Amino acid sequence: MSEAATHAVTTSGPGLLASLDPLLREWLPRQRWFAGKGRPVSGFSLVAATELLPSGNRTSLHHLLVRAHQPSTLGAPPHAGDCYQLLIGEREALPPRLAPALIGHVPDGPLAGHTVYDALHDTRPADVLLEALRTQARIGGLHFERDLRQDIPGGLVPRLLTGEQSNSSVVYGDRFILKLLRKIVPGVNPDLELPLALAREGCPRVPPPTAWLTTDVAGESYVLGVLQPYVRGSEDGWDLALREAAGGKGFVTEARALGRATAEVHTALARALPTVTLGHAQMRFLVDGMAERLEHAAQAVPALGPYVPGLHSAFEALADLSAEGGTWTAQRIHGDLHLGQCLHTPSGEWSLIDFEGEPAKPLAERRMPQPVARDVAGMLRSFDYAAHSAGAPEEWATACRAAYCTGYAEAGGRDPRTDPVLLRAYETDKAVYEVLYEARHRPDWLPVPLSAVRRLATTDVI
Repeated sequence: MSEAATHAVTTSGPGLLASLDPLLREWLPRQRWFAGKGRPVSGFSLVAATELLPSGNRTSLHHLLVRAHQPSTLGAPPHAGDCYQLLIGEREALPPRLAPALIGHVPDGPLAGHTVYDALHDTRPADVLLEALRTQARIGGLHFERDLRQDIPGGLVPRLLTGEQSNSSVVYGDRFILKLLRKIVPGVNPDLELPLALAREGCPRVPPPTAWLTTDVAGESYVLGVLQPYVRGSEDGWDLALREAAGGKGFVTEARALGRATAEVHTALARALPTVTLGHAQMRFLVDGMAERLEHAAQAVPALGPYVPGLHSAFEALADLSAEGGTWTAQRIHGDLHLGQCLHTPSGEWSLIDFEGEPAKPLAERRMPQPVARDVAGMLRSFDYAAHSAGAPEEWATACRAAYCTGYAEAGGRDPRTDPVLLRAYETDKAVYEVLYEARHRPDWLPVPLSAVRRLATTDVI
């Protein structure tokens, strides 16, 4: 049993949160994973609080689930506030190595006179999490569970990954990686659900979950984190593509292999989980959603305006095809597939990771069966982004897109390009999303999706 498990004590939650409130209002909106950027935080409410290392030690660790309250955007319905998972470390003073983790100095309340910080930067709190998973601890309302068929040795040295992520990840001794979800919602999280299903199918393209952290609050279940094998020596697909493109090298071999890997994952998911058939009514609903997102984006980004009629034609062509009796199979998919969600090993194999889907979308929507074309379209768009980022010619991306589809056909039995109307609609929807995102967050990148918009508005060829 872990040391932390002997201290299954709930902290003085409300008093603790009140003392942290002014510090969190400054610190939380600066985090990469904070979803409510651009709106002030008006207050916090406590969902759950648990001591993982008790106060009085040289290092204390508080696990908090906190709801951040913010005013709704203009025209949006009232919002209860997003819930965040925080791991708050407490020390009398921070050593220099932990300076980047500083949240602030607490003036009053239970932690008065102490310094609090993001505990994932610190080895001792990170050790506590792995040991709790290894021993299947129950600490307060936190449930640490594991697959007993996989060995988790003790003493693995932790290190926090500091790249831009929508969550937080800790690597242990290059053996495991623990992904801790930051914005959490109740329900079955696909980032655990789908890798477990793929592990049951024996799919080697996705690292199988080794352990996971959950909790139950007010009758609702939350997935808080997932531990998986760390793919040693692997390279992020985005970084690899940029390096090859910047060096004037082709990427078609890798793109073709990635297409095969994607098809293998889709095939395994279709075996493991139910599929459905989409007819005219379902496709009309899907197309109406795409059209609505286009209108919203066009109102926010005037540069999109000239292309709106042509983009609408991509959606209506799909609706027309369904009205003529066309049907499509929908299944569970990755939901947010791009080069950054893929790992390339030294042996040339690909692994797919991060099955959470688009975090901004409701969980129920992320878990809905969808045509595999949505994942394919996301990857096709990613090749365009890689070419632009590396200054490679458009032909580089065109070759990668073709190779990816060829590889997909080899492993999946059907080339995505044989259904150009469906693929064009999904790629158009993705490009419209990108236009809105870039206009809001990275205006210098706006030419990338606008280039795709021009192509998609004037042709039905992918």
